[in-house]
Amino acid sequence: MKQFLLIMFLVYGTISYASFVGINSAQLQEKIDQKVVVIDIRTPEEWKFTGVVPTSKKVMFFTPNGTYDVQAWLNKLSMLIEDQNTAFVLVCRTGSRTGVVGDFLSKQLKFKNVYHLEHGIVSWIQEGRKTTK
Repeated sequence: MKQFLLIMFLVYGTISYASFVGINSAQLQEKIDQKVVVIDIRTPEEWKFTGVVPTSKKVMFFTPNGTYDVQAWLNKLSMLIEDQNTAFVLVCRTGSRTGVVGDFLSKQLKFKNVYHLEHGIVSWIQEGRKTTK
């Protein structure tokens, strides 16, 4: 019985987390080519410093001092994302913030197709990929 419960937990856990996926820069480029919305959640200062992945929509989540307004951010997100089934990609500096936000969106709010750029824009730039201001 314990083995059955453990197996069910592992299977259910895998299924329930499958809607939030980390992708690399090449996979992000494929998503861009497919016209999937890319949302950069960094701060205006960060956008100015590094630029953003081409086609990105700038929708800051955390302020520079770490505060946030989830409802205000979700209102902005709703103008870009049709519904909870619409695919989109989150980008931040290193993937930490998008990991938190993506996890929240998929687990708590039941978004089905949330992706995030693993290692963030840092990895995009390190691979020599272009950014826009």
